Amino acid sequence: MTVYIDPPDWPGHGRFWSHLVSDVSFEELHAFAASIGCPPRAFERDHYDVPAARYEDAVRAGARQIGSKELVRRITEAGLRRPKGRPAPGPAAPGPAAPGPATPGRLPPA
Repeated sequence: MTVYIDPPDWPGHGRFWSHLVSDVSFEELHAFAASIGCPPRAFERDHYDVPAARYEDAVRAGARQIGSKELVRRITEAGLRRPKGRPAPGPAAPGPAAPGPATPGRLPPA
């Protein structure tokens, strides 16, 4: 299992946020997120928004700490990057559907 998290540097709703991703599959990402208590509504296209207060929980559970640009590079190379406004390639994406973003977390452009 390889799940990554970037530093909680993204402001929104009076707090700071991290992004949690997998470079293997969305199934892996959803399973890991559920194991640390991330609600399905925290999933946004290709990542989970994780509040700064939960960052260390994710790291203790096995998320590997990397920078934001490296995080985007890894999910892009894995074919899991879903930029806003572009449909997911191939069949429907697995995992829970969220009615809009739970937080304003945005991954930097690839």
